[in-house]
Amino acid sequence: MSAIRQTPSKSLMLFSGRAYPELASEIGGHLGVEPVPTSSYEFANGELFVRFEESVRGCDAFVVQSHTAPINTWLMEQLIMVDALKRASAKRITVVAPFFPYARQDKKHRGREPISARLVADMFKTAGADRLMTVDLHTAQIQGFFDGPVDHLFALDLLVEQVKAKWGDRDITVVSPDSGRVRVAERWTDKLGGVPLAFIHKTRDPSKPNEVKANRVVGEVSGRVCILVDDMIDTGGTIAKAAETLFASGAAEVIVTATHGVLSGPATDRLKNSQVSEVIVTNTLPITPEQDFDKLTVLSIAPLLARAIREVFEDGSVTSLFDGNG
Repeated sequence: MSAIRQTPSKSLMLFSGRAYPELASEIGGHLGVEPVPTSSYEFANGELFVRFEESVRGCDAFVVQSHTAPINTWLMEQLIMVDALKRASAKRITVVAPFFPYARQDKKHRGREPISARLVADMFKTAGADRLMTVDLHTAQIQGFFDGPVDHLFALDLLVEQVKAKWGDRDITVVSPDSGRVRVAERWTDKLGGVPLAFIHKTRDPSKPNEVKANRVVGEVSGRVCILVDDMIDTGGTIAKAAETLFASGAAEVIVTATHGVLSGPATDRLKNSQVSEVIVTNTLPITPEQDFDKLTVLSIAPLLARAIREVFEDGSVTSLFDGNG
């Protein structure tokens, strides 16, 4: 890929938080730029400090941070980076958050609960962000929480190509793990040439996070390769129980796909020891050696983010490339 076209009046600068610098470096490789040298550290009491080692005056700044654990530390670091850029006279600041933090807290389920995803968007704006770039939000409505442009990218084509390459010659059914993901599953069926769609009817106790009771399969899965699609895998409970339900309903094989591999706590053991044939995720979040296992396939999101950054910098159309329906 050719390097970004820089002009005397317009300069792209890439900045990386400490959560996952390898992703920012990979994005920079596609753009032909290096992340700006940055001094970042914590004081003894946990407060964070950031200073950029080059002038950023008048630049088009893209601040990359992967919101992995400890998520609050990395969120605060990115906010401080944005504040530093604003005070150093960067011309435009784009927050690149491939996995948007607190995205699951996008509405009140009961009284006296926060809407934390809105709070995070407000904090980015207050810090000085002009624009947000993210991948596969938990719900699309989060785009409206930020008062400014939001580039909502989709990993769908990347994941679909992997499934086609390995499983395209089999009888496939796309499966949503719950009724709330059916719209995403429908896009998958379109990309795979109109294959059948099924979903798991399940119940969830709102007082017990990360706990799901899977019930029955709605749709034809017997003897078929089931592509179980979701936006993220956290503890793996939802996916593991959904896979069990599919096998109980006669599925030949189950392939799990998700954009964000959070893989908290027991997730790796649950998936490694399950009957699932393959788990496909992207590297919006780092996968540690402890989280890795033989069935796991990790695809790079860096080319997608680099193309979007290029379009934003050159005032092109991000929508035309990444509307999720192309």
